Amino acid sequence: MNNALILIVEDEPQIAEILEAYLARDGFRTVTARDGETALQHHARLSPDLLLLDVKLPRLDGFAVLARLRAHSDTPVIMVTALGEDLDRLASLRIGADDHVVKPFNPLEVVARVRAVLRRTLTSATQADGAGRCLRVDGLEVDLVSHTARLTAAEGARPAPLDLTLTEFRLLAHMARHASRVFTRGELQDACLPEDGDALERTVDSHLSKLRRKLEAAGATGFLESVRGVGYRLRLL
Repeated sequence: MNNALILIVEDEPQIAEILEAYLARDGFRTVTARDGETALQHHARLSPDLLLLDVKLPRLDGFAVLARLRAHSDTPVIMVTALGEDLDRLASLRIGADDHVVKPFNPLEVVARVRAVLRRTLTSATQADGAGRCLRVDGLEVDLVSHTARLTAAEGARPAPLDLTLTEFRLLAHMARHASRVFTRGELQDACLPEDGDALERTVDSHLSKLRRKLEAAGATGFLESVRGVGYRLRLL
């Protein structure tokens, strides 16, 4: 995590300089973009580990930048929104932001959130047994080859296998690749129900409701979380 490259997308020089100083003091490398188009160019050229992305930017606003990134990249993004702009926060989560901070902010809190998102990304990344075989998120193990999933139990107890349908398995595996990221119903439908192009987004609710019950029956209460007005995510326990 130390020496990670953080792309700060902020058009107010004073704020950008403060973030640069605090992040550098904590061991991070930084690069700054003053507008949305430059941010996309820096991302393509430098492959940063995380973006701090302001919403209100010249040339291309933060929502447009995030949408373009999410079309081809899973780089973690923390959105920076104005105080009281709850609609901005919901919109950023729908598009695929990993977290958000509100102006005016404490720079120490921003650094802590950067560390938390990077740590979460590392934890939920697809750690492979060999070549991408098994996903591990907290006590959840998803085997992509055998199409099985189980919850590791407390010490001395047997792991609990999950009896999942194919669609439930696809949903769980897709969300396990990016634990704590909020997925909209549309995203989950497109990724996990490709065999039925006419499926309604509410069909996802039905599948996830059944998946949640199976997780809770195995002891993972609260692991699959609904985010009101946005969608669903796996919450690290």
